[in-house]
Amino acid sequence: MSHIFLRPTLLCFTLALATIAVACGGSPSKSVEADATTTSAPTTVLPTTTTVHPGTLPQTEEKPPATSTLFDTHMKALADAIITNGPTKGLSSFFPVDAYKQTKKNTDPAADWKNRLIANFNVDVTNANKLLGPNAASAVFQGIDVPNTAIWVKPGEEYNVGPYWRVFKAQMVFSVDKKTIRVPIESMISWRGQWYVVHLGKIR
Repeated sequence: MSHIFLRPTLLCFTLALATIAVACGGSPSKSVEADATTTSAPTTVLPTTTTVHPGTLPQTEEKPPATSTLFDTHMKALADAIITNGPTKGLSSFFPVDAYKQTKKNTDPAADWKNRLIANFNVDVTNANKLLGPNAASAVFQGIDVPNTAIWVKPGEEYNVGPYWRVFKAQMVFSVDKKTIRVPIESMISWRGQWYVVHLGKIR
């Protein structure tokens, strides 16, 4: 008679263990396996950046400092252009064409910028290279002296429709052959609180 009662008890115990195993994840179902295989890694979305050239933005009344990170970078680029007689290397230091279009009242400011100002800048870089002498390639740029004589030029004063700060006769300082050589910048004008070259050599 004992065998009659033990068999149902053993069966119930076995079923109970199976139920607990499934509930605890001992044997994952097909649906769980499907979910695991279809789960994808999270996608990382990188932010996009848009660089706006300052020349396309409006002018400000901020007076440029005699030194700043951006100005120092521009002057190093200009110095490299002079040392190597490579004008295009120094274009970042030059007054931006989009700013020039907002500033001057020429009938075609962009053409004037390219055909007069940049053409003269190319010649001026070559002339500055000659000032460094025959060993110009070995010259070392020491820095720039910007005089504290800047003035605020209002619209209509220098054939302009927009205002700017203007300073004459900044001096780039080079050392070559154990000598100090100064290369003048005839005129710099401001755009949004930064100095830019507009006439490296004489104004013409």
